Amino acid sequence: MKIKEATYSKSSIDGKQNEGENLAEFAFIGRSNVGKSSLINMLCGNRKLALTSSTPGKTKLVNHFLINGAWYIVDLPGYGFAKVSKGERDNLNRMIWRYITGSENMVLLFVLLDSRHELLKNDLEFLMRLGEKGIPFSIVFTKADKSGKRALENRVASIKQKLLEYWEELPPCFITSSADNTGKEEMLDYMGEILESIGQK
Repeated sequence: MKIKEATYSKSSIDGKQNEGENLAEFAFIGRSNVGKSSLINMLCGNRKLALTSSTPGKTKLVNHFLINGAWYIVDLPGYGFAKVSKGERDNLNRMIWRYITGSENMVLLFVLLDSRHELLKNDLEFLMRLGEKGIPFSIVFTKADKSGKRALENRVASIKQKLLEYWEELPPCFITSSADNTGKEEMLDYMGEILESIGQK
């Protein structure tokens, strides 16, 4: 699948589409500064589409991007170490889970993990909660270009092994780098397969 057109649509706290729409959504989430906006920009072929920043926690709303005039990419606020007050962190957490558990249009949630680091406690807790609630998701390892091939392979294998302590089978996993487009075709093809299966491609 190819993304020919990607445009910013709206930002909101409720994550709802524009009135009258009923389009499929692929949502993206991860710890703050995991490279979420850069990944979205890579997939869409537009470096300026989603806001990127070296400062964690810039995404504070549910952001919708209309793709090929037919479906949405949804950029969710990050979780983890963003420097915000407890009150704001609680509000963001409620916003995230209200969207994840309440959206009627989300067909898949991509959970991003930084491939340079081992699985952290808040990543594991987040993934476990998704499993408990039966949320369909895939795992995306980001920033693959930041490590050597052997180190990357070992870390990804270590994280997968850790997750297999809790699950009998892993969801689809992708290794990506927004710097050199690693994983772009694989992710887009997978998204295309899902859209085709629900008749929205």
